[in-house]
Amino acid sequence: MTNRELLDAARRGMENSYSPYSDFKVGAAVLVDDGTVYTGCNIENASLGATICAERTAMVKAVSEGHRHFQKVAIVSSGNFFTYPCGICRQFMVEFMKDGVVVLEDKDEGIREFTLEELLPGGFTNDDLKTQK
Repeated sequence: MTNRELLDAARRGMENSYSPYSDFKVGAAVLVDDGTVYTGCNIENASLGATICAERTAMVKAVSEGHRHFQKVAIVSSGNFFTYPCGICRQFMVEFMKDGVVVLEDKDEGIREFTLEELLPGGFTNDDLKTQK
């Protein structure tokens, strides 16, 4: 799947955004190992801590369907600028796509790819939980 196709899927996911508080719509699309794409949108809540980002929505959908490794995630927003994943989403991504790629788009600058290591160097993983004996 091309980056453009994945970004288009993210844009379709953004159509379902529930963002009455910020009016900032975000969409994401996650490509899993078997080629399936899961989309997500941001879902806000009056209790802001209950808000969930588009990236995590898409990833949770994929995990709930049995997928454990993602190749890429594309993120778009109603702002039409590079919309980087927040810190929580970056940490969530490390769990399922440590070697994955994040694809972003800006209406003026085009498409950019980032490795997750570039966006979250030294991300906390299961290896960090292992104790030496």
